[in-house]
Amino acid sequence: QVRLVESGGGSVQAGGSLRLSCAVSGNTDSRYCIAWFRKAPQKNREALASVWTNGGFTNLFEAAKGRFTASHDDAKNTLYLQLDNLKSEDTGMYTCAYSAGYCYGDGRLWEYYKVRGQGTLVTVSS
Repeated sequence: QVRLVESGGGSVQAGGSLRLSCAVSGNTDSRYCIAWFRKAPQKNREALASVWTNGGFTNLFEAAKGRFTASHDDAKNTLYLQLDNLKSEDTGMYTCAYSAGYCYGDGRLWEYYKVRGQGTLVTVSS
């Protein structure tokens, strides 16, 4: 089984930064698709970034462009999301999700991922 553990969330003032991590452990494929999603209060879940590991691609989606950076450390099996210049609308639960093998499309579909973490909460105060 594959397990995902997110960390790095917290409370921060607007304009601040956080670095989220998603540690992947267990019986992973040598290459896999992993992504960050955000669920803000009273909003639909949205995809932030997807990575096809080990030399594949990194996609940054509309909600993340400009202020967020996604990266994956293949050696550590860890996905990161750097959040800069945070705004109050960035408040929400940030969850990573895993799927073995290829990414389906650009990796933005929540339903595609069968393994999901518990999430890490980000609260941005203005």
